[in-house]
Amino acid sequence: MASAPHGDTAENGDDAAAAPAKPPRAPITDAEIRVEFAHHDGAVARVNNGTFGCCPASVLAARSRWQRLFLSQPDAFYFHSLQPGLAASRAAVAAAVGAGGASEVSLVDNATTAAAIVMQHVAWSFAEGRFAPGDAVLMLHYTYSSVKNSIHAYAARAGATVVEVPLPFPVSSPAAVVAEFRAALSVAKSGGRRRVRLAVIDHITSMPSVVIPVRELVAICREEGVDKVFVDAAHAIGQVRIDVRDIGADFYASNLHKWFFCPSAVAFLHIRKDEPIASELHHPVVSSEYGNGLPMESAWIGVRDYSAQLVVPDAVDFMSRFEGGIEGISRRNHEKVVEMGKMLAEAWGTFLGSPPEMCGSMVMVGLPGCLGVGSDDDGMRLRDMLRNDFNVEVPIFHNSRSVEGEEMAKDANGDEVTGYVRISHQVYNVREEYEVLRDAVNKLVLDGFSCSKLRPSGKVLSH
Repeated sequence: MASAPHGDTAENGDDAAAAPAKPPRAPITDAEIRVEFAHHDGAVARVNNGTFGCCPASVLAARSRWQRLFLSQPDAFYFHSLQPGLAASRAAVAAAVGAGGASEVSLVDNATTAAAIVMQHVAWSFAEGRFAPGDAVLMLHYTYSSVKNSIHAYAARAGATVVEVPLPFPVSSPAAVVAEFRAALSVAKSGGRRRVRLAVIDHITSMPSVVIPVRELVAICREEGVDKVFVDAAHAIGQVRIDVRDIGADFYASNLHKWFFCPSAVAFLHIRKDEPIASELHHPVVSSEYGNGLPMESAWIGVRDYSAQLVVPDAVDFMSRFEGGIEGISRRNHEKVVEMGKMLAEAWGTFLGSPPEMCGSMVMVGLPGCLGVGSDDDGMRLRDMLRNDFNVEVPIFHNSRSVEGEEMAKDANGDEVTGYVRISHQVYNVREEYEVLRDAVNKLVLDGFSCSKLRPSGKVLSH
């Protein structure tokens, strides 16, 4: 009989007890960290962990063992190894986020899939007459594009009114977010004439990156009679501490391949045991497990490579090699990314896009206004230039929205700051990489560069 490739796999059953903790090891060294991430391109200043995450060599090796186990005897793998292995991963996630047990956790490919599961149910509720045409779905203006598209493809198409929360950026405090959320929720309720069926709240927005006061917003939703709350926390696990019971949302999803050291692609969707509609949520890919509960439906969507979902315990084991585990990692990442962000802002005469307490392991830093980032396309072309000419990988955000009643923020030279870099810090990053970014931007400024030089010939930005 085929056996699991690591010895701490839980027995059958979602809520099986976790294996005894392994004896403590010596903390990982800088040299060992470099070995774990030696597969990264050393010529690139990779300050963009946020987009695709990272996976250490030891976890990749564990994934390879699972893949070989399947290839060596797929029938035995399917009947004896797959489900116990996935149960162990669900248990590891449940322990990491304060869930009430592994049966509250479903493993899916990514937060986009989790959003589709929730939006699919919203669409069915409209189609089956449980929701009235025009009932509202509330989302943040900076909700991730894939989730926005899911809201429109499922909910709006089925009859929902979609209302956006126009968040300020740069943002000065959590109170500013709370105020905008309350105002938009009032609009969504339309003076009590409309039901708000779902609020979609980011835990950490993607672009611009801001840690949202999610617990407070969920509490407001409860006070105001919002039916359900879905927290899109794609970036959260591994960046900030998560206690799903304390947050109190009905649905909470986060990617494990961004900041939790798993390979692509794996995420989780948490649904409380006492959630009345839990049995009505289904994976969009209907398989032989349909009707057996979302954790089991997600655990078999047909023949595919499940190895990314099977190595969650190995990722937890990797993180245990660091002082303080994942919380120690995230704390040090936060401290370092804020330090690097302030260094860049000082060098460029700009500022951070949010106060440090609203940053996780990612920080928005204003670019010198003279670079003239006038559109999303400008930002993408400048990003390409930094990659191709300076070997720097960093996302760029075009800010087209000023805080209402205030002028657009300006740099030390009095130029409007319309472009921001989103820098990340993960355990493999070193100061020199941020200095490469600093020097690249300083050279562009010294050379008199403007994004207008990268635009297609004859293209003029509209106002």
